[in-house]
Amino acid sequence: MKKFAALLLLTAFTSLAIAQVKKKTTTTTTKTTTVKKPVAKPVAKSVAKPATKPAVKKIDKEVKIKITTDSGIIVIRLYDSTPLHRNNFVKLVKQGFYDSLMFHRIIPNFMIQGGDPTSKYAMQGSMLGSGGGEMERIPAEFVGSYIHKKGALAAARDGNPEKKSSACQFYIVQGDVLTDETLTQIEAQSGKKYTLAQRNIYKSIGGTAFLDNNYTVFGETISGLDVIGKIATAARDGANRPISDLRMKMEILK
Repeated sequence: MKKFAALLLLTAFTSLAIAQVKKKTTTTTTKTTTVKKPVAKPVAKSVAKPATKPAVKKIDKEVKIKITTDSGIIVIRLYDSTPLHRNNFVKLVKQGFYDSLMFHRIIPNFMIQGGDPTSKYAMQGSMLGSGGGEMERIPAEFVGSYIHKKGALAAARDGNPEKKSSACQFYIVQGDVLTDETLTQIEAQSGKKYTLAQRNIYKSIGGTAFLDNNYTVFGETISGLDVIGKIATAARDGANRPISDLRMKMEILK
């Protein structure tokens, strides 16, 4: 079993994040199988059957998840255009998988991370972040319109070359306000081009732009940004684990 690194957001990215935040600077493509329609034979009253397309199991649109934490309530909306991540997250929430787990890694002006199953009964001060490595990874689902803006929900991962996501660990962006200069530098380094609207988002509410196209964003916060801020700025140890346990409970909003 290949364990996820204790810091699922890669150390290299974390170091770059902290440096870029201080300076204010800084797919796996799912192969589509084409199914040919059956050809109707010249037989009386013969009707061609419609082709059956392989599809991801559909879940109701506008899925919203309520995350109750020790610091308040966060409500997130899952994106329909990232169905593999959406469906997996919904499945785990329905199973009660996240209930009593911790936000085990917090970094101000960056993100809050949770979902490590070993955090449920973890001793105070123990290193967290490697749990869930035995679960099947989720193929990356990069969508150009989804960025790491403040409040974005994204999947953590290890260093696998396909950039597949952890099946359970996630993070919510707090981030920082960025400048046009920083965004232009990120574009030069990553090859990604931001729209004017995306630039305005990063320049107004902020985020962690350098993570775009490296980690799958599959939802966003629709209420509770202040709660994310409270969690991100809580007292933490040298491994960025909160000194006091910050637990969560999740439910699907009807």
